[in-house]
Amino acid sequence: MKKGKLLTWVLILLSLVYILISLFLDWETGKEAGEFLKKNVIEMIAILPCAFILIGLFESWVKRETVEKHLGEGAGWKSYLWVFLLGGITLGPMLVALPVASALWKKGAALSVIIAYLGASAVCRIPMTIFEASYLGIPFTLVRYLTAIPLVLVSALMMGRALKGKMP
Repeated sequence: MKKGKLLTWVLILLSLVYILISLFLDWETGKEAGEFLKKNVIEMIAILPCAFILIGLFESWVKRETVEKHLGEGAGWKSYLWVFLLGGITLGPMLVALPVASALWKKGAALSVIIAYLGASAVCRIPMTIFEASYLGIPFTLVRYLTAIPLVLVSALMMGRALKGKMP
């Protein structure tokens, strides 16, 4: 087993042992960590199967040429519009966006477009925007969008340019 994988498994095991000891010794932080872990595992079990089914359908139904045409290197500025729309309708945690990004990469999307998608799915989700606007107000949401969208675009373009040719 590689050193990194061994360290990962040791940390996971230590965390679980800490949670179990916390339950017996009534340590509040460990009990909270256990509840947080339980909540996240249940959420992943509920969301991931559906997400993987949709990603599988995307991989089998959408042709590589279509993705390359609309999201590939030569697609232009419209590709960023497409991924912001796709990121806006992505439901669930960022954990769902990562397999979608992988599927886009396999289908020939440009790296900067994929990075923009990841940023958009973190920043521009419609359910999150509605929740935010209802609690913090529309002016706050507009300012956040007007700040976040250019930053996502600039960082995606910079990272895409910096990593070009370095990805497998």
